[in-house]
Amino acid sequence: MNCILTTMQNYSIMNDLKTTTSDVSVTEAVDRMVTQIETEGWHLFARIDHAKEARQKGLELLPTELILFGNPEIGTKLMQDRQISAIDLPMKALAWEDEEGQVHIACNDMEWLKKRHGLTDDETIKTIDTVIQKVCNSAVGK
Repeated sequence: MNCILTTMQNYSIMNDLKTTTSDVSVTEAVDRMVTQIETEGWHLFARIDHAKEARQKGLELLPTELILFGNPEIGTKLMQDRQISAIDLPMKALAWEDEEGQVHIACNDMEWLKKRHGLTDDETIKTIDTVIQKVCNSAVGK
């Protein structure tokens, strides 16, 4: 796992999530991640603006957006390895603003995913992890 962390920009592990901070707004961070997903040739399945949905119900929530993305040619390999891994697919990234105005980025740690499901396809896990790093790192700075 240390090998993975050394390639991430300012990441920490929290509850099996990789987290970092960003110097841009939640919207800009997610826009950057979507652009990187497209650059990688992956597919954006959904972009969910939780704060917008909360406002529509008369509730308040600081900026919070979740994206679901993947590549069926690659993700299917994990499901072929252990079909139950589909519960954690497609990949996800979350951007949110805290009470102090700091924007955070989080994604699942692939080592956690590997252990959670007993996955054995290390090559596919590494491929996915590399793209997740690029996606999340694209949202970090100005």
